[in-house]
Amino acid sequence: MIRSHFGLQRNPFDPEAPTLLPHQQEIFDILRVHAQQGGLCLVLGEPGTGKSVLKQSLLIHDPKRMITPVVNRTLHTYHNTLRILCEAFQIEFQGRDHHCERLLVQQAFSVHRAGKMLVPIIDDAHLMPAESLRKLRLLCEDFPRSHNLVLIGQPPLLQSLSLSINEEIRSRVTYSALLSRLAPETVEQFILDQLDRAGLGHNTFTPEALALVVRSGEGLLRRTRNLCLGALIEAVRDQTRIVDLKQVNRVLIQPHWRKDGDQPIA
Repeated sequence: MIRSHFGLQRNPFDPEAPTLLPHQQEIFDILRVHAQQGGLCLVLGEPGTGKSVLKQSLLIHDPKRMITPVVNRTLHTYHNTLRILCEAFQIEFQGRDHHCERLLVQQAFSVHRAGKMLVPIIDDAHLMPAESLRKLRLLCEDFPRSHNLVLIGQPPLLQSLSLSINEEIRSRVTYSALLSRLAPETVEQFILDQLDRAGLGHNTFTPEALALVVRSGEGLLRRTRNLCLGALIEAVRDQTRIVDLKQVNRVLIQPHWRKDGDQPIA
């Protein structure tokens, strides 16, 4: 709908074709280096700070050379985590943990012999039971050195690893990064860069609308992206090519955008 209305060839703010900000690019480059020598890396941050963008960038970076199985359902037990990994590796799941572990290790060495890197990603790792995480760490100990287990989660994961019972995991962490909320100037540049990529002019958002989006995004990339897309949809509904305060405010008065006690923005 947005593409048709604005005459675009690509979707604006497309999460499937992410663009890394400079601080995200630095983290991405370091994660690739750790995949060459064996690593256990943590990528932490509040919801919406850009962790999913990093994950998607790892997935699409070089699928022929870097294998990136992803476990998203981390509330499962270790047994089910093994099953998900077997599915990612296209290995027939055989029910017994020991058998599955042996098959996964064999597959990891097969990937290594083919000159490829293995980067398993555990998303929402702060929800994963510590015992399951401990077993997964032990499994990766048997993998060849050309692998990097990446745990993506929220800051409570670091607090959990700081407990003495989890010292064996924390002591093996080779790299960790915390994604913080962005400064207003960075958020504004992110929006303008996304408009450039989609082929939209910077004047698509009026200065007042852009300032309101930056302020309401609160330094969170996901929140900013959703607000921009919502405002663009409102512009389509109004049959206009310019996003003004009216369109942005129409998004912001929706209940899920308002905190308890907030009044609609005038």
